[in-house]
Amino acid sequence: MLEVEGLDLHYGGSQILHGVDLIADVGRVTCIMGTNGVGKTSLLKAIGGSHPRSGGVLRIGGEEIGQARAHELARKGVAVVPQGRMIFPLLTVRENLETGFACLPRSEHRIPDDVFELFPILKDFMHRRGGDLSGGQQQQLAIARALIIKPRLLLLDEPTEGIQPNIIQQIGRVISLLREQGDMAIVLVEQYFDFAYDLADRLIFMERGRVRSAHDKAEVSREEAAATFRIA
Repeated sequence: MLEVEGLDLHYGGSQILHGVDLIADVGRVTCIMGTNGVGKTSLLKAIGGSHPRSGGVLRIGGEEIGQARAHELARKGVAVVPQGRMIFPLLTVRENLETGFACLPRSEHRIPDDVFELFPILKDFMHRRGGDLSGGQQQQLAIARALIIKPRLLLLDEPTEGIQPNIIQQIGRVISLLREQGDMAIVLVEQYFDFAYDLADRLIFMERGRVRSAHDKAEVSREEAAATFRIA
């Protein structure tokens, strides 16, 4: 579903990403790992269209994508759950979910029932403002909002950040269920090693804006992956 070849990215005169290669397949979780500042979030911004890449090739479903902007990629089925959630605090839960309608034809402007099957608490809070939710509830809302567009590619940036353990477990179950549905590729950026390793089908370790190593999980033990994570 996603092919990235030789991706470079700059912020002004500073180069952040250097020739990054990445493949993410449908029905699999591709996890990008590394310490703060190695370029993980910048990579998702480049893939999702919120920051232009300065070099390299990006393909979605085999189609080469030029310098498409975020809303154009969303219409192609690329959904982003950004770091920090970025829900609209003054809009209700319903209104936050309905923002996803902008990517869909009018005939599909409805909130699917399976959103509430994944996140039952949202059904009870439909008229509550997003800013009044807890951090964990906001994260559930952010993921649910991304699912409204029926994504082919789901990008998740640090979904466990600042979240209580019981919600982390629920989010892990949701990611597993989405993978099992087999209709989307999932790219997960995460620093919580155990969460990432347990979910991942493929592990990408980044260091200083480059891919240090990439492995299918079957090729590397938990201990070897943890050691690489600490080094990266």
